[in-house]
Amino acid sequence: MEVSSFSTVPSFCYSSSVPESCRFGGVKVRLWDQSLVPVRLSIPRRTPRDLVSCSQKRDVTVVDGSCMDEIYDKLAERLVPTSAAMFSPNVKRLVGLAGPPGAGKSTLAYEVVSRVNRLWPQKAASFDAEVMPPDVATVLPMDGFHLYRSQLDAMEDPKEAHARRGAPWTFNPALLLNCLKKLRNEGSVYVPSFDHGVGDPVEDDIFVSLQHKVVIVEGNYLLLEEGTWKDISDMFDEKWFIDVNLDTAMQRVEARHISTGKPPDVAKWRVDYNDRPNAELIVKSKTNADVLIRSISF
Repeated sequence: MEVSSFSTVPSFCYSSSVPESCRFGGVKVRLWDQSLVPVRLSIPRRTPRDLVSCSQKRDVTVVDGSCMDEIYDKLAERLVPTSAAMFSPNVKRLVGLAGPPGAGKSTLAYEVVSRVNRLWPQKAASFDAEVMPPDVATVLPMDGFHLYRSQLDAMEDPKEAHARRGAPWTFNPALLLNCLKKLRNEGSVYVPSFDHGVGDPVEDDIFVSLQHKVVIVEGNYLLLEEGTWKDISDMFDEKWFIDVNLDTAMQRVEARHISTGKPPDVAKWRVDYNDRPNAELIVKSKTNADVLIRSISF
């Protein structure tokens, strides 16, 4: 399903006909009567809520199921038919997948990609049934677009910058936008990955090739409406958001911190000081999604 584009400036409905009379502030005035005595009319100021917008409202598809595997299947089946119909090697179906930390974005992205690659030969008639086709779907994580630690060190308050690593301003959205534009224009691109052992991006570590027809870009802030993030959001054919209980997500993040060796008290502080504020910002962006994915326990 192609996602319609929407104007950021709504148009408003007014009558185009010109009657013999009109109303100003509830007072009927005959336009052709030259003998009218001038009167001062009190015209109430219209507020935006008084105006009827003519712009098309966003249609949101809700995807849920009895288990996450069922949800993964539904999402893959949603992507394959339209993507298989695209013949030009440069044409990609770009999906922006957002959600707060702990929502399960990476897991969902890779599970859906795996299913798309498995379903593809059944839908794309150009493939020989006896030959295993190349992967046509891949994941492009936003993690590789973290700022380097050296860049955080150079900020006005390096301690705060490191403590808040993972906030929107600790990423390089301009680089991500350039990579997505190159992918659109040229059909392939090298992008950085993130080495959690080192704590820094690894340049040109992921290759999205011409053969990839479906690219799921996953990251926290992909549906934000501010600055360069808005330009990034506009690049996607579909915008997905994982709707998860925030407390559940934060419990998962805290457990993740502990699993990496952080003491429990440090893990809790990290969640309260950085992860939860980031998550609260991210949740606000779900209104920009085309597809709302109901997360369940996994």
